[in-house]
Amino acid sequence: MEDREDAEGPGGGGGYHRAAKRLRTEEEAGGEELEDREEEVDSTGEETASSGDTETRNRRRAGKDGVEDSHCIPPSPVVHVRGLCDAVVEADLVEALDKFGNICYVMMMPFKRQALVEFDSVESAERCVSCGSREPVYVAEQQAFVNFSTSQRITRPTNADDPTSRNKVLLLSIQNPLYPITTDVLYTVCNPVGNVLRIVIFKRNGIQAMVEFESVEDAQKAKLALNGADIYAGCCTLKIEYARPNRLNVVRNDNNSWDYTKPFLLHRDRGKGRRRQAILGEHPSNGYGPHCPLLPLPANRYRRSSEEVPDMIAYPLCLPKTSSSTSSSILGHAASSSVAMVSSLHSAKMNCSRIFNLFCLYGNVEKVKFMKSVPGTALVEMGDEYAVDRAVTHLNSVKVFGKKLNVCVSKQQAVIPSQVFELADGSSSYQDFSLTRNNRFSNVQSSRNIIQPPAPILHFYNAPPTLSKHQLHKLCAEHNVPAFTNFKVFDAKPSSKTLSGLLEFDSKTDAVEALTVLNHHQIRIPNSSNLFTLKLCFSTSSHL
Repeated sequence: MEDREDAEGPGGGGGYHRAAKRLRTEEEAGGEELEDREEEVDSTGEETASSGDTETRNRRRAGKDGVEDSHCIPPSPVVHVRGLCDAVVEADLVEALDKFGNICYVMMMPFKRQALVEFDSVESAERCVSCGSREPVYVAEQQAFVNFSTSQRITRPTNADDPTSRNKVLLLSIQNPLYPITTDVLYTVCNPVGNVLRIVIFKRNGIQAMVEFESVEDAQKAKLALNGADIYAGCCTLKIEYARPNRLNVVRNDNNSWDYTKPFLLHRDRGKGRRRQAILGEHPSNGYGPHCPLLPLPANRYRRSSEEVPDMIAYPLCLPKTSSSTSSSILGHAASSSVAMVSSLHSAKMNCSRIFNLFCLYGNVEKVKFMKSVPGTALVEMGDEYAVDRAVTHLNSVKVFGKKLNVCVSKQQAVIPSQVFELADGSSSYQDFSLTRNNRFSNVQSSRNIIQPPAPILHFYNAPPTLSKHQLHKLCAEHNVPAFTNFKVFDAKPSSKTLSGLLEFDSKTDAVEALTVLNHHQIRIPNSSNLFTLKLCFSTSSHL
């Protein structure tokens, strides 16, 4: 029953000044109508993301050895802007470039520090590129570089023929979500810019939300002020587009959906009948309140001056997981699942340990179970729902052993060790990791974990002090994983008993495969009883 139920659906900046360098990094929300809209969000998110990826691929073809030549790229109304600083938002680009002509659309690519700007005519774009070739162009007080884009038009989620079309509903994609994203958080961020009517949050392909404003003008101001901004310093980056629907339908108010025009719209528990009377009523704070950590909300120049907003944002505590029932009571009835479902796994090369090696970078892994009824699919129970959100955000669509993973939030609340069988490599289809010392979010050192998306450079640590480049190459060959191309060892303290450094691979895919196989590999020093557990994670470095 459990396998069958989950098998049905495997699928799936800042205007605030950053205090830290940016890290390189379903609940049903309204019945059938909202579920349909959720599928729409998934497709629009993938569609708009493709513009930036296509731009990068085409630009590589247009230039040689990384040197761009504006004469190789034909004039286009779309301008590609590079070298942006972390603090740039859409409004900064418009402010710097609208002197060249009317701007129709802007697509931010915050993690690449790039953006696409579409003018209403090729002549305007030519003025911009021509000026940039003669004198520096400054965006937010930092020099940026402009050139024609290889695209003739920026892909919009609405697919509108009118390039100036607007909508009062915005689609927000939250990238690198290290902290919980709730309706309260998004309201606190968006409402100071324009009146927010409704919010719906989706958690199928990463974390996305639709925010409906009172007017198109309010939505336009919010997009200008917040597109590319960080909700918290260095993380929870907003990428904003206009959404397809022009109105949201919300049937209950909770952490994942809220209608601010109907403040008394209560959460409905379907199929549960009457609830037992509670002696003391509801939970004292329902997971929110003065006991929760508070983060300051920096001032923003695009806020409405008359708007009074709290100076702090509260978010739920990421408490250690004890049981599914306890977790649910702490976080309220709207808590998401702490189980992820991953499909499209290589049936011969993936096992429970290798799934652990990959998922443990984003939170504690409790249990892993392969589903017998659906080959190549596994359930991963993690420490809390936020670990699942991080795993979905960073691992969905990542290629491992030639197969593109599909990672989404499962409908199950826990992994139960039923129907255990033998995998192709002879290992068990179920494994409990709750007591392993290789979980990295359980001790006081967990604050040092950097949540990093897959990258071509791996950081290795806890290696034997005598480990050499030749030994690592031999290790890669023995386990049939791609070999690294560059190797760097960090200078260790004289008292250090282990070695750490960086390994650079030809591609992100090669690095992911090496980490999946070699993470937590045990290395024994000859003529010694010492056993070292090699630990790997994705590095924040862009090159060696």
